[in-house]
Amino acid sequence: MTLSPPIRFLLVLVPLTGAVLLLPLVANRGLVFLAGVVAINVVLGLSFNLLFSTAGLLSFGQATFSAAGAYAVALLLLRVPELPFVVALAVAAAVGATIATLIGLVALRRTEGVYFAVLTLAFAELVHVVIAKTSFFGRNDGLAGIPRPRLGPIDLAQGHAYYVFVVLVTALLIACLWWVTHSRLGRSFRAVRLDPMRAAFLGIDVRRRRLEAFAISGACAATAGGLMGPLTSIVSPDLAHWAESTKPILFTLLGGAGHFWGPLVGAIVFSGVEYGTRSLAGASDLITGGLLLAVVLAIPGGLLGLAALVVGRLRRKGPPEKSAVQPVAEGGRP
Repeated sequence: MTLSPPIRFLLVLVPLTGAVLLLPLVANRGLVFLAGVVAINVVLGLSFNLLFSTAGLLSFGQATFSAAGAYAVALLLLRVPELPFVVALAVAAAVGATIATLIGLVALRRTEGVYFAVLTLAFAELVHVVIAKTSFFGRNDGLAGIPRPRLGPIDLAQGHAYYVFVVLVTALLIACLWWVTHSRLGRSFRAVRLDPMRAAFLGIDVRRRRLEAFAISGACAATAGGLMGPLTSIVSPDLAHWAESTKPILFTLLGGAGHFWGPLVGAIVFSGVEYGTRSLAGASDLITGGLLLAVVLAIPGGLLGLAALVVGRLRRKGPPEKSAVQPVAEGGRP
């Protein structure tokens, strides 16, 4: 029996979320912290993939939105501690969507070739400089001492409560991104990516759809970024550095841009390699560049693309064919 796409999606998301929630029972606090960071990185990768694979936009500015969300939540927790944390995350999403819309109104005028990517990179670096030079944002030192908030009667600072909250929110964001990707809106995004002129002829407002994709991606990235501050207790201008914008791209290419779960696989593999080589000082850039080079040269379809190719070949090969010669029965008659 063929399962519907939503059922197949839930059959992946629900067991995966359950396994991650149970991680504190078998892992130390360091690995639990790393798992929380990976969960946030997965959302950042998926938000980029919404732009890249669904809407056909190559953005080098995803760190802008995640940093904006991180600083928004950090400032609210430090300056307005009585504000409900869910409201702070909603503000972060609104800030990310607003910044993405403002940048998109300018950058989306040039979507051909690398112009859009260069414009988003320029805006990202501008935001990085503004954060690093503004006293309100703590300049190069950033904002430290960010507390883990309360969620009604639940104190998220106790035990692994905040980790559980991060996992649940990221799972919800993943579900939202999947729904957008497979909804009528997502189909219109793909139509714009495949043939903008034909999409416009069919009545689709191409520029508006691209702007909507940019705003949705920015809102999800900012919400994920807003979870980072209370997890690490500090936010710094490094969150907005252009190098941070390359990570969602790497996650997507490493896992497979043509697959929804590609950024998740890429984020897990990259984090595992980074964790395994953590004792090698200064190796981060070498690892990032080496993985990107390996993906481009050896597995351009990503790990999931490679897995799909292997499975497809095995299916085409099938079981060995039966011999065309019939066995001869006793008496010499077939």
